[in-house]
Amino acid sequence: MLTQDYSKHLANTVADHISAMLAYWDKNLICRFANVSYLEWFGQKHEDMVNKMALPELLGSLFEKNLPYITEVLKGNVQTFEREIPHSSGKIRHSLASYYPDIADDGEVKGFFVHVADVSPIKKLEKELMLTNETINQQNKRLLNFANIISHNLKSYSGNLSSVLDLLTLAETESERNELINYLQSIAKGFGSTVNHLNEIVKAQNQVNIKSEQINLHDYVEQTVDTLRMQIASSHSTIINIIEKDVTLFVNPAYIESILLNFLTNAIKYGFEGRPPIIELSCCCQEDKIMLIIKDNGRGIDLKKHGDKLFGMYKTFHGNPDAQGIGLFITKYQIETMGGSVEVESEENIGTTFKIYFKSTE
Repeated sequence: MLTQDYSKHLANTVADHISAMLAYWDKNLICRFANVSYLEWFGQKHEDMVNKMALPELLGSLFEKNLPYITEVLKGNVQTFEREIPHSSGKIRHSLASYYPDIADDGEVKGFFVHVADVSPIKKLEKELMLTNETINQQNKRLLNFANIISHNLKSYSGNLSSVLDLLTLAETESERNELINYLQSIAKGFGSTVNHLNEIVKAQNQVNIKSEQINLHDYVEQTVDTLRMQIASSHSTIINIIEKDVTLFVNPAYIESILLNFLTNAIKYGFEGRPPIIELSCCCQEDKIMLIIKDNGRGIDLKKHGDKLFGMYKTFHGNPDAQGIGLFITKYQIETMGGSVEVESEENIGTTFKIYFKSTE
């Protein structure tokens, strides 16, 4: 039969060989037991701590954070909580602590047992999984965005191509046919450029960052105007490009094409009835940003009523039967993906001004 002293020795030995921290604090918050792991964590010696040290002295600033749990366990309630605790090495470790009340037969709480497990490796794994999930989410967003570019932006080329082909069948003179063929060549050139840029996005789908390069903003606006030539002509729109010819942006070419197409197409589509659309593009520098300003004289929008929905997916406001409600959603996502931002000012029946902020350098 084991003697009482040996049983006590065996219990202490077992406790000292457990990686978890074990301790016992009486109702006066004096330490009555601490295993080796507990002592090592706080950098204490057995003779300095057991039967001598009070819990506020050991925990220091952590005591106030733990006090609600200490109060509850001394009322007889089990407590479990997570806490970041400084290790004696100076490193911060993440712990899962449990307090168990020591209740006598008469119901009095004599103290409480402490069990603390170092869950830092688990927390590290959780963070890694969160980062992995975030990466997957970003990849899915880019894939959805790419699909939206194809379905939404190439629609502009399809519409222009159909319009020119219809007019070509009605052309009565060689001069008219030659002009329309020139339009077709411009559309084909723009289409080819867009496809090439989309192909670059496909190659970069698994990259964290969208590939960007230096582009001339004035030239890209002119290319977009050329792409929309038929829509501009049929709507009697006027596009005023007063962007200086030496302004450059560090952006993704396919995204800037998409952004310009969306803003200009919308400005033409939502012109004020009986008033030919006038769309002005300008820019200015603000610290390390270049602000592109796109101003129109169209229908405008009540921002107090619709401002929080303006860039939402599938949100439409003017009742156009061909409106899909994804253009501004795509555009805002593309701008933010490149590190930019967009603001809007609008007044019903007066017009709308978009201010798009881009990084001026890499």
